[in-house]
Amino acid sequence: MSISEAAPVSTGALWTGRVLSGIIVLFMIFDGAIKLPPLDIVTQTMVPLGWPADPDMARLLGVIGLVSTALYAWSRTSVLGAILLTAYMGGAIATKLRIDSPLFSHTLFGVYLGVILWGGLYLRDPRLRALIPFSR
Repeated sequence: MSISEAAPVSTGALWTGRVLSGIIVLFMIFDGAIKLPPLDIVTQTMVPLGWPADPDMARLLGVIGLVSTALYAWSRTSVLGAILLTAYMGGAIATKLRIDSPLFSHTLFGVYLGVILWGGLYLRDPRLRALIPFSR
């Protein structure tokens, strides 16, 4: 089966994928939105993470997150958005590793988001399932 001949997705899988993707989109909109003003809590918590308490840096991170999220939410660019969000999560994981945060609650949070992100996309996009078939 080629990517252009992907089997249609079931209604249950489609809606599960939409819900999972919606959770990621809502979380990332919140994450990006609090970095744009930026709120005091954002700049205050950046210092212990090894980032400067610079509002411009917070805004830049917010814009990167929001643009990546918009690309993920739009079906034509969802794979590109998923790749960019995966890189964004990788930066968060590296930051948490560097400061020796608790493993399962803090450091691996980006991994959990990445699994939900790709799982949601896999369930709602038949082209991705054709590209990465888990069963035949």
